[in-house]
Amino acid sequence: MENDYFKQDWRRGEKIQILQYISMKWMMCFFIGLLVGLVGFCNNLAVENIAGMKFVVTSNMMLAGRYTMAFLVFASSNFGLTLFAGLITAFIAPEAAGSGIPEVKAYLNGVDAPAIFSLRTLFVKIVGSISAVSGSLVIGKAGPMVHTGACIAALMGEGGSKKYGLTWKWLKYFKNDRDRRDLVTCGSAAGMAAAFRAPVGGLLFALEEMASWWRSTLLWRAFFTTAVVAIVLRALIDVCLSGKCGLFGKGGLIMFDVTSANIAYRIWDVPPVLLLAVIGGIWGSLYNLLQDRVLQIYNGINIRGAAYKIVLALTVSIFTSCLLFGLPWLAPCRPCPSDTSEPCPTIGRNGNYKKFQCPPGHYNDLASLFFNTNDDAIKNLFSKNTDDEFHLLSMLIFFITCFCLSIFSYGIVAPAGLFVPVIVTGAAYGRLIGMMFGSQSTLNHGLFAVLGSASLLGGSMRMTVSLCVIILELTNDLLLLPLMMLVLLISKTVADAFNGNIYDLIMRLKGFPYLERHAEPYLRQLSVSDVVTGPLQLFNGIEKVGNIIHVLKNTEHNGFPVVDEPPLSAAPILFGLVLRTHLLTLLKKKAFLQNLVPAGYNAFNQFSADDFAKGLDHGDRVENIQLTDEELDMFIDLHPFCNTSPFTVVETMSLAKALILFREVGLRHLLVIPKVSGRVPVVGILTRHDFMPEHVLSLYPSLAKSKWKRLRFKLPGGVKIF
Repeated sequence: MENDYFKQDWRRGEKIQILQYISMKWMMCFFIGLLVGLVGFCNNLAVENIAGMKFVVTSNMMLAGRYTMAFLVFASSNFGLTLFAGLITAFIAPEAAGSGIPEVKAYLNGVDAPAIFSLRTLFVKIVGSISAVSGSLVIGKAGPMVHTGACIAALMGEGGSKKYGLTWKWLKYFKNDRDRRDLVTCGSAAGMAAAFRAPVGGLLFALEEMASWWRSTLLWRAFFTTAVVAIVLRALIDVCLSGKCGLFGKGGLIMFDVTSANIAYRIWDVPPVLLLAVIGGIWGSLYNLLQDRVLQIYNGINIRGAAYKIVLALTVSIFTSCLLFGLPWLAPCRPCPSDTSEPCPTIGRNGNYKKFQCPPGHYNDLASLFFNTNDDAIKNLFSKNTDDEFHLLSMLIFFITCFCLSIFSYGIVAPAGLFVPVIVTGAAYGRLIGMMFGSQSTLNHGLFAVLGSASLLGGSMRMTVSLCVIILELTNDLLLLPLMMLVLLISKTVADAFNGNIYDLIMRLKGFPYLERHAEPYLRQLSVSDVVTGPLQLFNGIEKVGNIIHVLKNTEHNGFPVVDEPPLSAAPILFGLVLRTHLLTLLKKKAFLQNLVPAGYNAFNQFSADDFAKGLDHGDRVENIQLTDEELDMFIDLHPFCNTSPFTVVETMSLAKALILFREVGLRHLLVIPKVSGRVPVVGILTRHDFMPEHVLSLYPSLAKSKWKRLRFKLPGGVKIF
């Protein structure tokens, strides 16, 4: 908001203040990276130890032949962990449910949902994620880590939590929307980097998927933040390698290198990979479709109250426990290979060979996947030189089960991510393709699993560059780069023909007015004047206090055009734009005038820079301002507090072109001016609501059947899912 007061404050700034401001930004990035790295490590440490202890106790009972008691211990542990996660989420912070990536993505697009970055949301996100993932639900911790990183960054940017009295005055520099948004972007990048120990992948994830506005300076700070995360994780991992972290030894995705062997592939390996990519894109779009339908059903259940939410979560937990414990009984026992580098069967720790109910010298390949954490299951599927470890039927059962459970597990009242379930499901799918075409390819099944994960991620998440780098940082194998790029491009292209990416679908279900990167084609048929609705609320340059109070009470607008008329100007002109929060500040400070006389720069003496730097607090309401009848008849000079250079568009501009301007510049208000002179200097004001497809199609229903729309395949009218 470049008003005269902002310009005067900026001109008075000394070099030492500018240096302090820049230094504080880098310090904030360092502390964000440090804290997110610590939280990411503790999350993995807690999950591996809690879930590992559960599996060790259950396995010991299985070894003793106490199968019924083993199931009861396994199911009751999962039930209790899920119940705890559901209770704290439902009653302390309902905003912590789900992944958190859609909320952060919407915020970085300009939509600020209530309490998504509060201290209680951060607490529940961390504790609830540990509990839910340890409860063997087919969910991940990558999405919650992104939300956790964004919460840490937002709280630090606010100087702490006002509600709980944890604030620091020396962080006042960052109490504005732009700096807070930059810090949240760095926090989201740090969260993804901590989830997979992929610093460059986390940076590219924030650039490609999360942030709607990007600058080169933000790129450097986000890069620095993720580098700090990687260093912190590396230091803590070295501590755990000495055996001081309990069951957290070499387990966990953030510590795992798939292969260090040189992999060669030939031209005849490409056709199976192309087939894998095409089918993976179809599976990914089907996953998004089914997830969307299930979430609609869950929303209908969850709105009935906390009790229904918790019952739904516990039902999913019981169903999951029955499948994870019961399905391995369908798999035959397989003899241990003679050339394995690890103990077979694996007893008491994570590994590729689970004994389950098998006799000595044998293992259950399906239990090696089901009776493990998701991270360890992925490690088993990605592992090299294990082409004969899994049976085709076991892999098919695991793929179908993970595909279904990952859909039904997301949406319950608990922090839950989508990345890890899609990776483990895609790895099983890739193994299936490898088993079918393994005799015709030089690629081992572990590499097919990696490519399968990439294809399903590309088909569901619709990201390319960031996913490619994340998987390469996970696998530590650059020779897979060409095949990985090919798989991601094809799977994304195929899936785009059917529906949108999973996070956009979730945002639509949550009602977030998210602005897409590309305008719908039918928006090119409309001009901005076609969607301007409702009476326009204007203020004069020197406005009566009573009029301002009346307008603020009867509207919910956040920006108002200010127009000068004679005698203040020779003809009616658009002077600028004033914000609701600034009007409330002027009313609370009672910066009033007795007469219609410009206040000039004398008005600045009543305010400080902090009065206009912060955003609109929830307590700032016009109803809370008490004024006398005499004060209501006084005036306020709005000139010094207006943005005299707001973004404007001519009323004949294409709506699609205006949308691109609105999103790329990061606007909240866009003024519409007339094409010809002699009229009112401003004919309307565009906000986010005016660009939403639902609003446009409600005004012009015929455009819904226009041939100028995004091409997508749809199911026949008689075919319905759910």
